[in-house]
Amino acid sequence: MSSRTINLTESVQDYLIAHTLRDHPVLAELRQATASLEMARMQISPEQGQFMQFMARAIGAKRCIEVGVFTGYSALAVALAIPDSGKIVACDVSEEWTAIARKHWEKAGVAGKIDLRLAPATQTLDALLAAGGAATYDFVFIDADKGAYLDYFERCLKLLRLNGIMLVDNTLWSGRVADPTNNDPDTVALRKFNDFVHKDERVGIAMLPIGYGLTLLRKR
Repeated sequence: MSSRTINLTESVQDYLIAHTLRDHPVLAELRQATASLEMARMQISPEQGQFMQFMARAIGAKRCIEVGVFTGYSALAVALAIPDSGKIVACDVSEEWTAIARKHWEKAGVAGKIDLRLAPATQTLDALLAAGGAATYDFVFIDADKGAYLDYFERCLKLLRLNGIMLVDNTLWSGRVADPTNNDPDTVALRKFNDFVHKDERVGIAMLPIGYGLTLLRKR
């Protein structure tokens, strides 16, 4: 028994991966392709991708939203977990990065499940609301510009159904949010977001030390 989360040394991390990851070959290929990019650190960890698949399957998710696509790893992971009738509205602004995503979605046979919309995410989310999408989505993942997290949260909360799940990435920010001397804009924005959702009775909350911190929210 322990009252603290285990420290993930490199050997423990390797053990965790070896005993949890049930890898899809295209997911592995996409990780390798992204690793060569200058911004490779923006990709989620493989165990986080598998956790997202687990959650999507557990709630029977069919209608999903992703805010922040990068090279498409998280969208690919979730698309592999939802049924053929499922759909992910994927929001991003980069044609360059999402071109890598499209290639791998096609290769994995899930491109038809992913509706990529290249526009500011607030515009896309507002359009979904205007089209009558409120309370019709099952699953949301937010991993984009930190200064807009609260804007994304409010819109996505309206779009989520009762008991729908929202995952928000980077909420521990490698521990920087807990350092009072660190006041860079992203860190400040994440602290503001964390403080807000902790007090927000519209959602149930669990913050998990996965990757750079993952907050799990359930719409009440």
